[in-house]
Amino acid sequence: MSGETLWMLTVVCAAGVLAPFAADRLARFVAVPPVVVEIGLGILIGPAVLDWVRDTDVVSALSDLGLAFLMFLAGYEIEFQRIRGGPLRAAAWGWAASLVLGVGLGFLVAGTDAGLVVGLALTTTALGTLLPILRDQGLAESAFGTRFLAVGAVGEFLPILAIAFALSGERPAHTTVVLAIFALVAIAAAAMARQPRHPRLARLVTATLGTSAQVGVRLCVFVVVAMFALADGLGLDPVLGAFAAGVVVHLFLDAGDPHESEQVLSRLEGIGFGFLIPIFFIMSGVRFDVDALVADPSTLLLVPVFLLFFLLVRGAPTVPLQRAALGTRPAVALGLLAATALPLIVVITDIAREEDVLGAGTASALVAAGMLSVLIFPTVALRLQNGRRGGPAVTPDDAL
Repeated sequence: MSGETLWMLTVVCAAGVLAPFAADRLARFVAVPPVVVEIGLGILIGPAVLDWVRDTDVVSALSDLGLAFLMFLAGYEIEFQRIRGGPLRAAAWGWAASLVLGVGLGFLVAGTDAGLVVGLALTTTALGTLLPILRDQGLAESAFGTRFLAVGAVGEFLPILAIAFALSGERPAHTTVVLAIFALVAIAAAAMARQPRHPRLARLVTATLGTSAQVGVRLCVFVVVAMFALADGLGLDPVLGAFAAGVVVHLFLDAGDPHESEQVLSRLEGIGFGFLIPIFFIMSGVRFDVDALVADPSTLLLVPVFLLFFLLVRGAPTVPLQRAALGTRPAVALGLLAATALPLIVVITDIAREEDVLGAGTASALVAAGMLSVLIFPTVALRLQNGRRGGPAVTPDDAL
């Protein structure tokens, strides 16, 4: 590793340390999620302002691992037994309506090819970003949290699948075959994960839990990286592999001792939230094309337009579908959380730019709107909740 790369990595890590402190200081005036601060610091240290950090191979690789862990932890949170029935049906119908609205509005502002990408970006939900916020507020295990988990799951998983077909060009049949191969591998891995552990593996996981070997953690990290690489090798978005890895690891840990599973998960979250995930968000800021955003006033105007579209595309269909189960105010709050998007917007716009489908200005406007959605919508949603806590994990309607 060169001295320059090591310096840039030091600056990125310093920004990761500074972000929570800055968010804490800003909380006196306005609640700012650390994610937004991390992206803002990335813009500051990147080529747009100070030019201390650039997108080198080493830092970029760590950023990709950060994205993998973000989506892995989002996939890990999916509890199918908890969201099946009412929550999942409402979420699926809501996303279907979002897809129609999103693609229509995308075509309106960006034309045919780019409009499809914009429309799919509008249908995403920042599940991995918002779950820690809900957990910190004590809402993750409530009926509200169950409903959001379902909405966020379809808002993360279905856009990943849709973008694979949207950018497949003239090869939709090839994409279908590749997805089927990946699905078979993921299902086989999930089936193996649900099996009782081999006695030797169980003994090693237990014996190394507090040692330097950490077999359980190493195995889970291997699954994340392997499925991330598998999806990439098959020509799919690697994010799909990381998300599936989260589901597989959840099943694997559930098959073991609950205390051990909690310890392993705690260490995985430490690797993710303590190291890799901040690098992803900071590097997203470093890559942010400020010049393309401000070069044309019409491009800059797209930022509030896209922010409004998030509300129309994700929020508007969610509210009426959730009102009967949650009540009006919580349903509106859930609609605001559903409209909060960022990580997948970064992913989708990066893919679209590499495929020359989306212009730099439109991509930057989408990312900027996503940053504003993370800054504004969760704060308003939590205020609408009026500090409600607890409640059953599943409402009577959810079991239907």
